[in-house]
Amino acid sequence: MHPEILRELSSQRGREMRDRAHRAAIVRIASRARRARRHGVAEADEFVVPAVPDYVDGSFRLHPADHRARGLRRP
Repeated sequence: MHPEILRELSSQRGREMRDRAHRAAIVRIASRARRARRHGVAEADEFVVPAVPDYVDGSFRLHPADHRARGLRRP
């Protein structure tokens, strides 16, 4: 068989196996979640994103309304 055809068949098989493994992982995750809910294991319902500072020193940028309220000029 031509080397290009062999290479393509091998890569196709690899893609199919990765896809199959991915689907199996999703099924395992869903199964574990169902089992945890059944056994009453508490889990967080939503992910809370922590505040990310705007500047390196850890401070946050003031919004324009904050500038007016504090009597500061806009930078």
